[in-house]
Amino acid sequence: MSNILHELLSNYGLFIVLFVVGWFFGRRNEQAHLQELAKSEKVLGHIILSSERFYEPELAQETQGDLVIGSVVIAQDYFKMIIARLLSLVGKNLTTYETLLERARREALVRMKLQAQYQGYNQIYGVRLEVSNINQLGSMVEAIAYGTAVYTVNNPKVPPPLPR
Repeated sequence: MSNILHELLSNYGLFIVLFVVGWFFGRRNEQAHLQELAKSEKVLGHIILSSERFYEPELAQETQGDLVIGSVVIAQDYFKMIIARLLSLVGKNLTTYETLLERARREALVRMKLQAQYQGYNQIYGVRLEVSNINQLGSMVEAIAYGTAVYTVNNPKVPPPLPR
């Protein structure tokens, strides 16, 4: 028994160590990205989003709307995808894919809001989200958020100053 365990560790030990290290750093990077998204969403919280298509907000004088777009491509780390493939064999809920899609959608919305803020707008209506796979494994997704950005007079939220 000891001989078999020693042989397994000598043959696969390096792979197991690299797998654990890769998984740890991938998880740490994912958590850092989620925290950065939360900060950005808080800073850009004054911009109102609406999915209403034919909404007619009360615009400030001499203001017209512009198309704003936020686009992102996000990939999941290889080690989490291995775990997801193993879990899919037994029919488990694949939270790996869920967090990948959540991060992509949130990042696309943040980038769209940031573009609207730089152009001086405080509301986006007609917001649409599109998500698509980039590769066959599903480990890379592209998310695009777009809408019509306007400056409205009835937005009670005051925008913070732009970062320099």
